[in-house]
Amino acid sequence: MPTDGAPVSGRSRVGELIRAYRDRRLGVIFVLGMASGFPWVLIGSAMSAWLAELGVSRSAIGFIGAVAAMYALNFLWAPFLDRFRPWLFGRLGLRRGWIVLAQVVLLILTLSVSLLEPASQLMLTGALLLGIAFASATQDVAIDAYRVELIERSDQARISYGAAMATSGWWTGYGLLGALPFWLVDGLTGGWSTVYQGLGLVWLGFILFVLLMAPPPEAARREPDERPIPVLRRLADTVVAPLLDFFRRNGLALAVAILAFVLMFKIGEAFLGRMSIVFYKEIGFSNAEIGSYSKLLNWWVTVIFAILGSLINARFGILKGLLVGGIAMASTNLMFAWMAQAGPETWLFALTVIVDGFTAALGTVAFMAFITTLTSHSFSATQYALLASIGNLGRTTLSSSSGWIVDQLGGNWSLFFILTAIAIMPSLALLWWLSPALRLRYPEAFDRVSGRSSPTT
Repeated sequence: MPTDGAPVSGRSRVGELIRAYRDRRLGVIFVLGMASGFPWVLIGSAMSAWLAELGVSRSAIGFIGAVAAMYALNFLWAPFLDRFRPWLFGRLGLRRGWIVLAQVVLLILTLSVSLLEPASQLMLTGALLLGIAFASATQDVAIDAYRVELIERSDQARISYGAAMATSGWWTGYGLLGALPFWLVDGLTGGWSTVYQGLGLVWLGFILFVLLMAPPPEAARREPDERPIPVLRRLADTVVAPLLDFFRRNGLALAVAILAFVLMFKIGEAFLGRMSIVFYKEIGFSNAEIGSYSKLLNWWVTVIFAILGSLINARFGILKGLLVGGIAMASTNLMFAWMAQAGPETWLFALTVIVDGFTAALGTVAFMAFITTLTSHSFSATQYALLASIGNLGRTTLSSSSGWIVDQLGGNWSLFFILTAIAIMPSLALLWWLSPALRLRYPEAFDRVSGRSSPTT
């Protein structure tokens, strides 16, 4: 291993990357990432396509997507996942128990959706999707806490690798598994109802995996306090203490600025993603083409570039990765404006997906590594959920109006995508302004290049 300041050859970096990715913990993070991404097929792309085929309006499709607000609110109940054992599955431990409980609920709700006729039962469909989003957001809290506790804070390189595997896993759950419905639906007798029955059974595989995986290390594991404590004190310890810790460590001004950056960073990407399936169908692509390009192609592109993005972050630092990723994501949205003008050109669809997959992976890996670094292991579920929820507020709640915006623009998709590119610029300006304070507050994470990692375990 080279000493600090010594040049590192390309061969050494590749060898180090290969050794890092042999870590079994990264494989576990990958599969858990799949479980996190899969519900977005249920409440997002598959449901959007189903509703569009039934003639539901763009505005209604956009607003029913507001159920994803649960991802922006899960910090409200995240403290209870730090403090209390889950019902029925407490013997599995704090993290695994909550993950399995959430997945059992997701299995039941997904099968329930398959029994509905969404166009005539829109309110009931929305209620079940809200339940899926709530259970999925709860699952994410437990998965994120498990991942944060699995890797030491001092191992900044491996935190970036873990973020890459979580991103790759998420896109495998959303992209690869999400492509299957679009390939199969036209040939199935029951159409989308049968698709949702099959998607429901996927949860059985995830449940089995979680039952077999190991708990977090003893040093990082947080078990609930079983002592008899007064209710008000327990509530304060559960809800207030994690928030106070975050603000005390960062100071009020820096803490508020961090939260503002997290809120704004992915707004442009979110507005684009909410309407992408509707956009593809309106300009003339078939279900099979959407499955092949938007899902399958996007999946493997994102997986490859997420791994490369983790190497960039480990080599050049998380803050630079965020800045470059943000600029790239904003630029990529302009390619969708080009698609709106060109029509259903498959070569342009493929090119846009490849470029979008690269930029999204680069930005997401840096973003996840960023908020992981800011999270205390003492309150991993609550603090990570707080930061992720604020990011999801822009990604889910605000983007639910995206269909309405397209309608107000008279269906001008090109102008819509240009606006999504502009939306990310304020967050990049804030990041530039924040960088010196972050390097001063977290020198071990942001004031150096974390290109080396601890031995594989």
